[in-house]
Amino acid sequence: MSGIEIVGTGSYFPEFTADNAKFTEFLDTSDEWITTRTGIKQRHIAVDIPNYEMGVRAAKNAVENAGISPDEIDLIIVTTCTPDFFYPAMSCLIQKKIGAKNASCFDVNSACTGFITAVDIAHKFLENGKDKTVLIVSSEKLSSQTDYTDRASCILFGDAAGAVVLRKSEKRFASFMGAEGDEFEALYCKVHYESNCPFYKSGEDFFNNRFDTFEKKNFLVQDGKAVYKFAVNAMANAVTTVAKDFGITPEELDVVIPHQANLRIIAKAAELLDIPFERVYTNIEYMGNVSSACIPVALDELNRAGKITSGKKLCLVGFGAGLTYGSVIMDI
Repeated sequence: MSGIEIVGTGSYFPEFTADNAKFTEFLDTSDEWITTRTGIKQRHIAVDIPNYEMGVRAAKNAVENAGISPDEIDLIIVTTCTPDFFYPAMSCLIQKKIGAKNASCFDVNSACTGFITAVDIAHKFLENGKDKTVLIVSSEKLSSQTDYTDRASCILFGDAAGAVVLRKSEKRFASFMGAEGDEFEALYCKVHYESNCPFYKSGEDFFNNRFDTFEKKNFLVQDGKAVYKFAVNAMANAVTTVAKDFGITPEELDVVIPHQANLRIIAKAAELLDIPFERVYTNIEYMGNVSSACIPVALDELNRAGKITSGKKLCLVGFGAGLTYGSVIMDI
């Protein structure tokens, strides 16, 4: 099986930052309380920019870093759970803005697992041989869905975008994807429609479920304890499974970039896998949780710091609403 090569990376995050002190202005919380439970000190908030524009800027940075022309891009995959529009797909907006006129486009939503999902999909397109160059853009504006009266969850999330340019390679590659839909109530954000359809029954809940409460319309809802329990085991399982397919043990990995949900989750998963924590890259302290953008933003940081070098075995692992999870390992 052929692999993939990362030929360019890019990222973008808004200028405005909200450190923990800002949250004490409207919540009963403290810097110590937030830091101890999450590892987060600050997060970026897109106060004056739409989600797709963050994606455009990350995409342009990745294309420039790859040293290619937008005309060379055959496929654009965008991952987001916070789109500005139901349609068109954000990938089409980005295609227009960066001038990738030859690219086909589609979006993927598997929440925080989105980037892993997109890499797995891109690998299949590249292996098929028709597409030569794939651009993945993960752009998230979680501030648009966050309930800032919920002190347990609002402290976690920020806004950012990350992007990568991929091409086919003969280097090794392995992937694993999983989902546990029975657990979807642990993390969700329900779409709220304001409809004037005359055929709906007056007062009827269109979806006939218990999730459409007035307080939580359009807001992210999370069961923190359930997510923690799932995340630790899911990440450990995903890495163990994909490492076996790759022909190595988790301890042989050189660099691991996990989804940046909570520092305690990351540390516990690394402990279960017997992976030295110095091999695990984190930026949650100053980025917070930016959903599917977490991993490509971190990847861009490492790449530009010269730490993604030939000969290393790179592991990406994530989990998210669904509940979904997955991991990929590749030779750099």
